[in-house]
Amino acid sequence: MRHALKEFALPVFAITAALLLFGVMVAFAGVDPVEVWATLFKGAFGDWFSWQNTLQRAAPLMLTALCVALPARAGLIVIGGEGALVLGGLAAAALAHAVPLPGNMAGTVMVCLAGALAGALWIVLAGWLRQYRGINETISSLLLAYIAIGIFKHLVEGPLRDPASLNKPSTYALDSGLLIGGIGGSDVHWGLAIGVVACLALGWWLRATASGFSVRVVGGNPRTAQLVGLPATRLILGACGLGGACAGLAGAVEVAAVHTNANASLIAGYGYAGILVSFIARHNPVAIVPVAILFGGFGAAGSLLQRRLGLPDASVLVLQGIAFVLILASEGLRMVDWKALMSRRAAPKADAAVRGAEAVP
Repeated sequence: MRHALKEFALPVFAITAALLLFGVMVAFAGVDPVEVWATLFKGAFGDWFSWQNTLQRAAPLMLTALCVALPARAGLIVIGGEGALVLGGLAAAALAHAVPLPGNMAGTVMVCLAGALAGALWIVLAGWLRQYRGINETISSLLLAYIAIGIFKHLVEGPLRDPASLNKPSTYALDSGLLIGGIGGSDVHWGLAIGVVACLALGWWLRATASGFSVRVVGGNPRTAQLVGLPATRLILGACGLGGACAGLAGAVEVAAVHTNANASLIAGYGYAGILVSFIARHNPVAIVPVAILFGGFGAAGSLLQRRLGLPDASVLVLQGIAFVLILASEGLRMVDWKALMSRRAAPKADAAVRGAEAVP
């Protein structure tokens, strides 16, 4: 119970501290911090329109956070979800243009599978470089993300470009039968349900299956995994593949539910924000759901901060950056045994008191 409380308290403390520091920064800009906090809440959760914007942004965050969380449970820090997302969106749009697909749910599933496959292969490449060439996966996945964005821009502005897209290069739009609609007629698309189901299913997989337990053993104690004969490389590549598939699926869902084609708007930073979501959730797939909704709300409130208070729309990125730094700092606090530390500090004082008492005649 105490451990669970500690796991919950540190992220809450980090987010609260980030909001306080953000308030101090905007105060120096001449803006009332209390008004900023109130506007953040109103823009994220103030009414149904705000909730719709928040949940729309939370859907891709859940899936890109899984791209970080699953390899992390296998012992790898992969931060290339942005590349997997854009390639997933590109693969979905390219498949819909290249192959005649049925204009129903089966076609939509095929489009999503194409995106998931592209993302999986891209992140597996980072895992393969780590396992077989000894290249740090954090650096390689980040650099691969830049390569993926370059490939995306080249194809969208070149071979796959719709000639009718003049001012904003994009691929051909998906047929209406392939698009993902809203839930109950709202602006919240079914990608949110996909994200929630993926988080819950993968959380169950890690906790309740032999393969999920093996992945956690490999990530938690590689030496033990070797001693018991677990196929560490295969498990690591599998975790990378699942994480990459989630990020690629996020790109496919964004194309099929939001943009209807692949264009530069797909490069919205969801892959990088997913890193923060995963770390705050402690790489727990189930905890990713509420954290993604929270940070989806921060993103949705950015435009309201600009309209109401004159702050830049990107100011929420500053808030996210502060939160990320504090989350990393809290990892150091997590390892401190505060009870033992206080005992060591109290011991010299007690010894001094005893010596003082003995010195009294």
